[in-house]
Amino acid sequence: MSVGRRRLKLFGILMMVNFFIYVIVEVSRSGGHEKTAKGQVVIPTSKFWRKYTPHKAYWNKQQQKLDLLYNPILTLLSNMTVEESLISNASVLNACDPDPSVTSEVNDFANLPDRFKDFLYYLRCRNYSLLVDQPNKCKHKPFLLLAIKSLIPHFDRRQAIRESWGKEIKSRGITVVRVFLLGQTPPEDNFPNLSDMLKFESQTHKDILLWNYRDTFFNLTLKEVLFLKWVASSCPDVQFIFKGDDDVFVNTHQILDYLKSLSKDKAKDLFIGDVIKDAGPHREKKLKYYIPESVYEGSYPPYAGGGGFLYSGDLALRLNNASDQVLLYPIDDVYTGMCLQKLGLAPEKHKGFKTFDIEEKYRNNICSYTSLMLVHSRKPQEMIKIWTHLQNPHLNC
Repeated sequence: MSVGRRRLKLFGILMMVNFFIYVIVEVSRSGGHEKTAKGQVVIPTSKFWRKYTPHKAYWNKQQQKLDLLYNPILTLLSNMTVEESLISNASVLNACDPDPSVTSEVNDFANLPDRFKDFLYYLRCRNYSLLVDQPNKCKHKPFLLLAIKSLIPHFDRRQAIRESWGKEIKSRGITVVRVFLLGQTPPEDNFPNLSDMLKFESQTHKDILLWNYRDTFFNLTLKEVLFLKWVASSCPDVQFIFKGDDDVFVNTHQILDYLKSLSKDKAKDLFIGDVIKDAGPHREKKLKYYIPESVYEGSYPPYAGGGGFLYSGDLALRLNNASDQVLLYPIDDVYTGMCLQKLGLAPEKHKGFKTFDIEEKYRNNICSYTSLMLVHSRKPQEMIKIWTHLQNPHLNC
């Protein structure tokens, strides 16, 4: 046996030993087996490990390879040697060259819309540079970070947010800071060159984060991953994060009151929003959220609508780690739900998040907004109008 093979075999044995030690410690620490109300040990009726069954859809197949890379136990269940697993998983590591294998591995690749072809070619690429940074944004360890997804041309939306619910605050020990998350809008996507205007905006407000990737709908997931990495490196001590779109109205004071009322245990795993459960991919080609059967099969985990959600800084760091174990998926809020699932968590539904708006008859009543955290969608002028009315000390609801 060669030295390389002996090392691979030893690596596999060590991984197995470490895993079983971990299981024993965790079971001991958690008090042993699950018990009934009478103290009797509950005997599991199903197998602890599900049998490995290969998927047919491309994304699922690639995700299985990634699962094998991070969990050698699954390698054994799939009847693969450690060496075969490492060779198989070499292709799922971060790479930014277009992957030509997708043309043969995806059944109907030639008939897919161009946005899917582009997404699949660069599925594994996450190495995008940060062109505009705010390295001192979190030097005072903010209580709340407002992270708003935007596009370069949306100057009016960003300014309306700065003048209303997105104001930065430093008062009574509470610090609220703001960043806008942007990618490139290149001429080939028919965008005008607004780089000089963006440069002036960034110098004036110091709240722009700009990465060197194409800012498309499918790349919103990439925006999520890059933002989490930025938090881990530049804002690791933030207590809470609100992340949302630039066309939502947010009652920041309501959010702050809610966060200040949380217990320490509740705050650690906090992730709330307008949660969608028991959903799956849309198969109608004309829909914005269309996903072909050849790309993804199965249902979605619970996820919070991407219009906006609120979570803890502690959880953001764990989500950053989990994101390395989940392939990019073309719908960003579903992807975040997948990362939460990797952590054994699920988002919690909160009635204060109205990502599908409130009833039309209540929209012009300012008192409808006092108990809400988020409403989607609102125009820039509407954001300022609602915020101004909510600040009225004589408001009587």
